[in-house]
Amino acid sequence: MSYIDKIFPVALPTVEEIETKYKNRSLIDGQKVTRFAPSPTGSFHIGGLYAALISQRVAHQSKGVFFLRIEDTDTKREVEGAADLFINSLNMYDINPNEGAGLNGSDIGEYGPYRQSQRKEIYQSYIKELLIAGKAYVCFTTSEELDEIRKHQEVTSARMGYYGKWAKSRNLPVEIVEEKLNAGDEYVIRLKSDGDYNKKITIKDNSKGSIDFPENDLDVVIMKKDKLPTYHFAHVVDDHLMQTTDVLRGDEWIASLPLHMQMFRIMGWKAPRYTHFAPIQKLDEGNRRKLSKRKDPEAGVVYYDEVGYPKASVIEYLLNLANSNFEDWRKQNPTLNNSEFNLTLNKLSPSGSLFDFVKLNSVSKEVIAKLSVEEMFDYVSIWADEFDSELKAMLDSDSKYVKDIFSIERVGVKNVRKDFAKWSEVKEGIGYFFDDKFANIDIDLALEEINRTEGKEIVSAFVKTYNPADTKEEWFAKMLEVAEAFGYAKNGKVYKAEPEKYKGDVSAVVKIFRILLTGKPQSPDLYSVMNVMGKDRVMKRLSAI
Repeated sequence: MSYIDKIFPVALPTVEEIETKYKNRSLIDGQKVTRFAPSPTGSFHIGGLYAALISQRVAHQSKGVFFLRIEDTDTKREVEGAADLFINSLNMYDINPNEGAGLNGSDIGEYGPYRQSQRKEIYQSYIKELLIAGKAYVCFTTSEELDEIRKHQEVTSARMGYYGKWAKSRNLPVEIVEEKLNAGDEYVIRLKSDGDYNKKITIKDNSKGSIDFPENDLDVVIMKKDKLPTYHFAHVVDDHLMQTTDVLRGDEWIASLPLHMQMFRIMGWKAPRYTHFAPIQKLDEGNRRKLSKRKDPEAGVVYYDEVGYPKASVIEYLLNLANSNFEDWRKQNPTLNNSEFNLTLNKLSPSGSLFDFVKLNSVSKEVIAKLSVEEMFDYVSIWADEFDSELKAMLDSDSKYVKDIFSIERVGVKNVRKDFAKWSEVKEGIGYFFDDKFANIDIDLALEEINRTEGKEIVSAFVKTYNPADTKEEWFAKMLEVAEAFGYAKNGKVYKAEPEKYKGDVSAVVKIFRILLTGKPQSPDLYSVMNVMGKDRVMKRLSAI
């Protein structure tokens, strides 16, 4: 028995059997196969959703395939339930893979398993072939010895890494290898690099163009002590067998590109096209930095659920970050589904897009404004059921009343109101329509700038003519009549022309009613507010002055 058989005592599938199993995809020219391959080591980062969206769009625009692969070989850092969290999140945001890992360990598609932890024998088969071919070797260098190597490299200002004269196990005689294996010494398997760091290679990136790199000469680990592969090796094997045509990923991986291209060459496989894009960033004391799960709540996808941004708003915003021309496209195509937008890789920001809450809220207000009253009620109700029991009780207490509130300046108007960016704003936005919530508003404070004696007379005069059946034109005519009777101009233009003649304009009079009815100096269309509140509620509140 050779030392290789000692490392792999269990019969493995042959490389030929594996290659036969993964049949060629029937792709026509231009079709692309992309993937999203998260590591289930924590919560879902908004940058992951961003990467998944880009990969999905690139594949689907070409009528190709987008698949989900779970890269779970880092068992020490894996978080239980994280994989299902990723899968659920993609589904909720309509970034639905054509194939890949499903919930509870299931798979959809013919190129699985789509969890790397279930592909252990596949990787081992290829690693065994590399050992036989002399393109990989068994490394017994201990962690203490690696520390010593690093210290020597630091002291001598040598380039860091396991290569050349620092690669202590690279040329061990077979007898020593067998002796150490028999003794039970711990080991890893390393790739035997054939690169020369002093030579330059040029690699084309679909976003950043042609980039010059030194060849990789590091003997990287391809199989860990637990006999699972490292990311570097596993993704090369998987992208070959699953026939990925395009890898789209964050540019933190760009430094690994020479290694990955070298691995494809050593394996004798065609490499996919690579596209690296900058991460979503934010300004911190004037400096750009990547969004951090530790520092920034908006870095986690769960944040957007908790505060109630509609899923469609988040996707629209991410498309704004991905391609600068999306905003103009949306203005020209206000009613089209954003799946009609053609995302292009050469428009990905080379320096990274900055996260901007103002822009996110603006985008979200536009998305919400396009919802019907019924859709808005349903979305708010679903969100409140999970995150705000008080709001849920308000919605359930009188659903028709709430829908009437939502319909103000949303139905039958050209310019739909855009006052909500997220569902967590709804309770505050509609609370004054409910008497128990309105009771908490300090009306006296809100009215402190108003002459209470005159205000009472103005209200009394209007109430005498108030008729809920009036049209908006009739309602305003009565409001204007009262205003002029008390010395207010009929509009701002007239008042500005001769300010000495008037106490103000009609808006000052309307403000009195607005505050008495809503507790706020600004609100949606007051005529509609009064109609929705109903005469009894209106009269009761107006009597508070």
